[in-house]
Amino acid sequence: MLEQNRKTIENPLNKYPKPPFEKQPQEVPGLSSKMLPVPDHGENSYQGSGRLLGRKALITGGDSGIGRAAAIAYAREGADVVINYLPEEQSDADEVIALIKSAGRQGYGIPGDITDPSFCKQLVEQTVEKLEGIDILVNNAGHQQAVESLLDLTEEGFDETIKTNIYAPFWITKAALPHLPEGAVIIATSSVQAYDPSENLFDYAQTKAANVAFVKSLAKQLGPKGIRVNGVAPGPVWTPLQTSGGQPQDAIVEFGAQTPLGRPGQPAELASIYVQLAASDASYATGQIYGAAGGSGHP
Repeated sequence: MLEQNRKTIENPLNKYPKPPFEKQPQEVPGLSSKMLPVPDHGENSYQGSGRLLGRKALITGGDSGIGRAAAIAYAREGADVVINYLPEEQSDADEVIALIKSAGRQGYGIPGDITDPSFCKQLVEQTVEKLEGIDILVNNAGHQQAVESLLDLTEEGFDETIKTNIYAPFWITKAALPHLPEGAVIIATSSVQAYDPSENLFDYAQTKAANVAFVKSLAKQLGPKGIRVNGVAPGPVWTPLQTSGGQPQDAIVEFGAQTPLGRPGQPAELASIYVQLAASDASYATGQIYGAAGGSGHP
């Protein structure tokens, strides 16, 4: 019987597609459905076990990439989920909401631009109204555009990266705090770029370092209130963030090849980290940054 129930051991080297990939430029913000190969967010693989039963989560950038994988996993672990996304990403978002509902949970989408502080407040208010509360906040949405020279980085581009990656988590978290009960969790998506920045991601890397400081400072502030704050620092992960300007198209061809595993990660491979950080049995983990980078990067 034990042999029959044993899970198959998987070699991470061969589990998912390896480069070379096709060049595939998309306009910002990009859609998962248009990527080749289409990313795996756990749609057909993630199986829950009730670890988040009855929880109430808001995930920014939940239509695609890592946010989508977290949304699917949270729903299958028993949580009700609100996802935020840009209006241009509605088709991806519709797929996620359908998957949340197919797991038997409440799923809602609230489109809007989180670089607008008034919308950030509305996002939290609408989430609390729809879910009758909130106890998991995942600040995941990000903006990344590769620019080879600082001389070519415009003030408008710099401003959009800062507002999306630093200001928005500040606005959203500040609006959510009065609603977060003891035992609630806040999770930020940082990046290996915070620790080992690429030369063409000058602005993005700075924001990801700021996300690390956000986690470590806020964890000290909110620990006495019984609220945990942690972060995840992914390496190269196959998402629309990369194909819509986050990497040059020449880099997309060999994306992830430089890691010891020789390939990019898939969003589904990070889902369990977000579940673990949200679950109550991780009650002593706060102020931590969890890496998932295929063998390279920090921490």
